[in-house]
Amino acid sequence: MNHIYKQAPSFNGVKLFNEWIILLGLAVVLFLASCTGKAEPMAAAPPPLLPVATVTTGEQETFVDYPATIQGTTDVEIRPQIAGTIDRIYVNEGQLVSKGQLLLQISELPFKAQLNNAKAALQAAQAAVLNAQLEIDKLSPLVQSKVVSDFQLKTAKTTYQIALANVEQAKANVNTAQINLGYTQIKAPSSGYIGRLPKKQGSLVSPSDPEPLTQLSDVNQVYAYFSLSETDFINFNAKYEGNSVADRISHLPAVELVLANQSLYPVKGKIDMINGQFDKTTGAITLRAVFANAKGSLRSGNTGKIRLGLSHENTILVPQSATVEMQDKIFVFAVGKDNKVNKVAIAIDGKNGTDYLIKDGLKSGDQIVLSGLDKLQDGQLIQPEKKAERTAQLISKK
Repeated sequence: MNHIYKQAPSFNGVKLFNEWIILLGLAVVLFLASCTGKAEPMAAAPPPLLPVATVTTGEQETFVDYPATIQGTTDVEIRPQIAGTIDRIYVNEGQLVSKGQLLLQISELPFKAQLNNAKAALQAAQAAVLNAQLEIDKLSPLVQSKVVSDFQLKTAKTTYQIALANVEQAKANVNTAQINLGYTQIKAPSSGYIGRLPKKQGSLVSPSDPEPLTQLSDVNQVYAYFSLSETDFINFNAKYEGNSVADRISHLPAVELVLANQSLYPVKGKIDMINGQFDKTTGAITLRAVFANAKGSLRSGNTGKIRLGLSHENTILVPQSATVEMQDKIFVFAVGKDNKVNKVAIAIDGKNGTDYLIKDGLKSGDQIVLSGLDKLQDGQLIQPEKKAERTAQLISKK
């Protein structure tokens, strides 16, 4: 009979196992002790180094742009005064013409015939006057001799007066026919540039046509019309002195015209008209500026912007990048003598490029932080960057 024996663990194996358990426990105790110990305090971060500027007061000029439409000083539609067929066109589209120059010729044959008929009717009326005078001359001695009654002489004199009236009417018809014949020649009412010519030779034209024959623009000088809102107009009046509209206009400075490509028109203009009332639909009032245009570079229908300058005395200029906007208010961070910053609300009087004109909140000599505002807090200590102060002052004095 076979017997199976299990081998018992050796004494050395048990000893190693016990040592391993002791080491593990010791490691746990040391770990727990390290967790409950106090951490070493960290060193405080130095104040941030930020550029600072000293603001100063001075005279500044701001510019406001207003959309404008341009028209010639004479900008008229050329329409026919009579109905007829165009016989000839003497000008080209876009041509510069002089006052009185012949533009188009309407067929004059029917109007010459009307004139001839009117002249013939005039001659007949004048002959009737002579005939009536002869009748008066014949009856006058007979009435004195009482051969014929006085009634016949009175009738003859009435016929004479009617004949005279017919002569005047015939003369008026002749004048009308001559005027209509003159209307067959369409001439330029002023010097300027011809617009499009939609009607061609042989076209039938009439005074009732919805489309004009062409347009004529005198652009030796041009008008630029622009509008101000009610608020802008009140500020506009407050800026410029004058006891009347004409007096105020005489004190207005020259204005600039910004063209559609954002370039400046080389000649400055002058505001010469302020409308008498506000537009009830838009709530704006229209102003007009006149510009010399000797080279003809501006045409009717051009668009642009009138740049109006406003002078501001004893004002402070602050870069927009040195401000923060919160809840519809604008703030700067002013630096105190202890290098701590305070968030100060400012009132804006206008803009000059990328800078704000400050109306209230700062005074000359105050220091403000120029950048790094997103991480600043009210009352925070900073380290002013002195080397940037000169540059910042130049910015504030632009």
